[in-house]
Amino acid sequence: MIEIRELSKRYGPTSAVDHLTFDVHPGRVTGFLGPNGAGKTTTIRMILGLSRPDSGGATILGRPYRSLRRPLLTVGATLEVRAAHGGRRVFDHLLCLAQTHGIPRARVHEVLELVGLGKASRTRVSALSLGMAQRLSIATALVGDPEVLLLDEPVNGLDPDGVRWIRELMRSLAAEGRTVLISSHLLNEMAVTADHLVVIARGRLIDDCPVSEFVQRHGRAGADSLEDAFLEATS
Repeated sequence: MIEIRELSKRYGPTSAVDHLTFDVHPGRVTGFLGPNGAGKTTTIRMILGLSRPDSGGATILGRPYRSLRRPLLTVGATLEVRAAHGGRRVFDHLLCLAQTHGIPRARVHEVLELVGLGKASRTRVSALSLGMAQRLSIATALVGDPEVLLLDEPVNGLDPDGVRWIRELMRSLAAEGRTVLISSHLLNEMAVTADHLVVIARGRLIDDCPVSEFVQRHGRAGADSLEDAFLEATS
């Protein structure tokens, strides 16, 4: 479980995240939605200890991220698609991460096959297309076989086959009892991927409920799309 309690962050006069409180439960895919500038990425960065909150806090399985001794075994995350060093080969990038956590070499091969990069393992990161770089980012999140996944816009750059693949992968991981949080702007995709939604705007919580309940609560009369409900709730 991920627990967020009264999380706040300001940048000068701007309140990026404002006393945000919610939980992300295991066994389901939770969509993390909000307009541009709503505070989604800032929230994820604070969960991962990359940005220090002004007040409040976040824990993963009851502990702050910074206190995890081998974090890749607990949490897998994607934030920057092009974060890997361009001069490294795909396999070497993952192997370096794996070795820092005592993860066996065989797991690197396994994850590359899982994300469809088995044949590109000797390709340099700089030569990857955006879609392949996205798959490498997801492989990085999965290499430690973590209980918790935080994915920021994981389908960017993927073709329709890749979008379906990531959807099925996330749902299968949640079905295994893992905690899956996905931040995305693709509302139609979230409508068929997520079981539950956490929706924020201007750094504040708008709603925290199942997808169907959100649509019913915020949709206009006769409308049943997540897009309509989202625009109504965040306008």
